[in-house]
Amino acid sequence: MDLSRRNFLKLSGASLASLALGLGFDPDLAQAQGYALKIEGTKKIPSICHFCSGGCGLLLYIKDEKLVYLAGDPDHPTNNGALCSKAASLREVAYSEARITKPMYRAPGANEWQEISWDEAIDKVAKKVKDVREKTWKADADVINAATGKTEKLAVNRAEGIAVLGSAEIDNEESYLVKKLSMLLGTPYNEHQARI
Repeated sequence: MDLSRRNFLKLSGASLASLALGLGFDPDLAQAQGYALKIEGTKKIPSICHFCSGGCGLLLYIKDEKLVYLAGDPDHPTNNGALCSKAASLREVAYSEARITKPMYRAPGANEWQEISWDEAIDKVAKKVKDVREKTWKADADVINAATGKTEKLAVNRAEGIAVLGSAEIDNEESYLVKKLSMLLGTPYNEHQARI
């Protein structure tokens, strides 16, 4: 049989159309059923993405107290169901096998990380913070008096060697606690950047 390219395409199209009509194949129904299987038996919880200050809406699908699927909320006015790459990967933040769940320490000059206990990690951090705070503590500073133009000593009581940086991974309540920690340590350098 001599079949040209044009006749092959016509024959293929006609075959697919007759197959779809004869078997009742509906692609929209197949897609809807595939989606339904993914979220079957889950509890849908509306939420908000915490990665930046955009406040995009999420729909979380929970089964057996575990997030099994997430999607953008189509009814949310900020994102209308769309998600950026960070929001779409939120499930991996909690469930990734590459996620480090225990404290790791790399000694000065070493190439390898070693696992340490939480008590050791907290002790190391506390000692380092205390050392830096003591070495960089400034009780007073020279300030020019605007009225007299003379230099005066002013009590500042601050640790200038410590800075605290917040991130998109913490919410408002945690940001409040970080600010309180900064004040407790005596550092004036407390900043928050949601998009790093």
